Amino acid sequence: MSKYSKRIQSLSESATIAVATLARKLQAEGRDILSFSAGEPDFDTPKVIKEEAIRALNSGFTKYTSVAGIPELLEAISQKLKRDNNLSYEPKEIIVSNGAKQSLFNAFQALIDDGDEVLIPAPYWVTYPELVTYSGGKPVFINTNEEYGFRARGIDFENAITSKTKAIVLTSPSNPTGMIYSKDELEDIAQVAIKHNLWVISDEMYEKLVYDGEFVSIASLNDEISKRTITINGLSKAVAMTGWRMGYAACKDKNLVKLMDNLQSQCTSNINSITQKASVIALNGSADTDIEYMREAFRERRDVACDLIEEIAGISVVKPQGAFYLFINIQNVKGFNGDSMRFCKELLEKVGVALVPGSAFGMDGFVRMSFACDLEQIKEGLDRISRFIREH
Repeated sequence: MSKYSKRIQSLSESATIAVATLARKLQAEGRDILSFSAGEPDFDTPKVIKEEAIRALNSGFTKYTSVAGIPELLEAISQKLKRDNNLSYEPKEIIVSNGAKQSLFNAFQALIDDGDEVLIPAPYWVTYPELVTYSGGKPVFINTNEEYGFRARGIDFENAITSKTKAIVLTSPSNPTGMIYSKDELEDIAQVAIKHNLWVISDEMYEKLVYDGEFVSIASLNDEISKRTITINGLSKAVAMTGWRMGYAACKDKNLVKLMDNLQSQCTSNINSITQKASVIALNGSADTDIEYMREAFRERRDVACDLIEEIAGISVVKPQGAFYLFINIQNVKGFNGDSMRFCKELLEKVGVALVPGSAFGMDGFVRMSFACDLEQIKEGLDRISRFIREH
C-alpha cells in the first residue's frame, strides 16, 4: 500500500509559482534578479475597494456567509455579466470561490469521471491539465501554431473528439499567449460543442485587459451554447486583487452549481467575508477608472516590449491582443535547439532574469515573460536578455 494517495502524487507544483518562488529566494540571498515569471499586476488594489473592505471590517462583517456568496455579491456578478458580456445568469446560477483556481477545481470535480477526456488547446495555462488529471480525467492537447495566433479552430476540436470526450477548455485572452478568439472562431467552436454535447469551460479572467480586437463570451452566442458553458472569471488580474482570492463560476445548470456548492461547503466554505463586500464595489463600476488606467499602462508596456524584442536577433514575438504576457519564440537562439527549460535556467544563472519555460505550457521553443511590472524593469530585463543571447 502506498504511503500517499496516487491522486495527490500525480499533482505537480505550478511551474509559474515555482519560478517566482525561486526568484524571490535568490533576491533574498542578495542576487540582482529581475523576475518576469508571476502573473500579478504591480499596481495596488484601487483605493475605493480598500475603503469598502475597511468599512466591512469596522462594521463587524467578519462572520461566516453562505457558501456561494452573499446575496449582494451574487447580484453584482449577475449584473456585471449582463452589462459587460450580454450574459443572463441568475444569482443562484453563480458561485463565488477562493480565486478562479478553486472555481476551476470545483467545475472539474463536479464534471469529470475517471477516463473522461478534456480538450485543451496548447499552449495552455499550467493548471488546466493538472486539475483534469487530479479529477480522474485525461487532458487531450490540441496543438496550435504561431502562424494562426496560437488559437484552436473548430475543426481542430472536431478531429480530437472521441466517445470519451466530455469538455473543452477555452481561455480568451490567453495565458500564456495573450491572443483572443474572435466571434466567428467562437461560433465554429460552439457548433462543435453543441453537435457533440460537450461542456465548455470558458476562462475569461483577462477579459478587461484587451488592447486589440473585441472580447466575446462564448456563452453569449446563443441559448444552446449557453446551456453547456461554465463561465469562469474573477478579480485578480484586471482589478489587481490577487491576494484577495475572489473568483466565480456561472452556469445555467443549477444542479451543477449546487454540486459545486456542496463540494466547496466541505472544503473551504465561503470565501473571506470582507473580500466579498469589497468585491461588490469592484464589480459595480466604482473602480472602472482605475481598471482603465491599468489597462492603458499595460498596453504601453506591451508596445514598448514588443518594439524592443524586434531589435534582438534570434527571438521574436506575436504581439498579444490582451492579458499581460509575451510568449517569446527562442527557437532561433543558437545553442539551445529550442530547449526552453535550459534557456530559462541559464538566463537566470548568468544575467538574473526569471522567465517561465514554454514547456510548462505545453509548447517548447518559447518562453513566457510577464509585463505586469514597470517599464524600466521591462527595458532592463530585455537588455539583459539581448546581452545573454549575444554572449552565448
